[in-house]
Amino acid sequence: MSNHYHLLLETPRGNLSHILQYLNGSYTTYFNVKRKRSGHLFHGRFTSILVEAEAYAIELSRYIHRNPVRAGLVERPEEYEWSSYRSYLGLAETPRWLYTDLVLSSFEPDGDVARYRNFVDAKGDDDLCSPLEKAIAETLLGTEPFTAEISETVTRTLKPDRSVPAVRSLAPHLTIDEIVETVERVIPSPSADRLRRRISLYFCHRYGGMSLKAIGGRFGIGDSAVSLASKRMHEEAETDKVLGETIAAITQALRKE
Repeated sequence: MSNHYHLLLETPRGNLSHILQYLNGSYTTYFNVKRKRSGHLFHGRFTSILVEAEAYAIELSRYIHRNPVRAGLVERPEEYEWSSYRSYLGLAETPRWLYTDLVLSSFEPDGDVARYRNFVDAKGDDDLCSPLEKAIAETLLGTEPFTAEISETVTRTLKPDRSVPAVRSLAPHLTIDEIVETVERVIPSPSADRLRRRISLYFCHRYGGMSLKAIGGRFGIGDSAVSLASKRMHEEAETDKVLGETIAAITQALRKE
C-alpha cells in the first residue's frame, strides 16, 4: 500500500523477527539508493497475529487482495501490480517464495482459480471489514478451541516477558501487591528487605502487565529508573547462582498464583 504492507506468512521456525528485519532492511537500502535519500523508511515494530490457517487463511487472502480496491488505487484487485493476486489467477509469473496452495486448496475441484476469483469478488463493497478485527488481544485469530489451546500453551510454558508483547498480552497479569507478597513469602527474612524490594521491582517490570509509571510510583523511583534497576537485577542473576535460583523459585511460585 502507500505507507504499509500486509503479508500472510507461514514459517516452520520462530524467526519472524529475522524475516521482517531482513526484508525491511533490504528494501530500505534499495529505496534509499533509488531515491538518493538516507535514514529510516519503516517506523515502529511490525504487528504480528498468529492465525488458524484452516479457519481464516482464505478470508485474510481476500482481504489483502482487495486492499488496493478499498484504497481507491484500482477498480479491480487484479489491476494492482504490487500484490500476489495476479499470480494467484495465473496472470503473472509466480515467484519461488509464493505458495498459493494453502488458499487455493480450499476451492474444489483441485484448487479452482475461477472459484477463488469469484470468492474475492463476491463481497465487492469496499468497506469489507478486516478479519483481523476478530483477533484476540491483537495476537490470535482463530476459532475458540484454537485460541484457548494457544493461550493455555503460552501461559503454561512461557514467561509473560515484557520484551514479548504478544506473550505478555495472553498471560494472566498479577498485581504489584501479589508479586510483592509472593517475593516476601519466598524470601521470609526481614534482613533481606532491600533484596526483596529489588526483586519485586524486577518481577513487576519484566513479568507484570503494569506500566512503568505505576511501578515507579509503587517503589518511589522514576520511570527510566525502573528499566535500569530491572536490567541490573537480570544481569546479576545471570552471574550469581544463588540469586538465580531464588528468582527461579519466585517465578515458579508466581505461576501458581
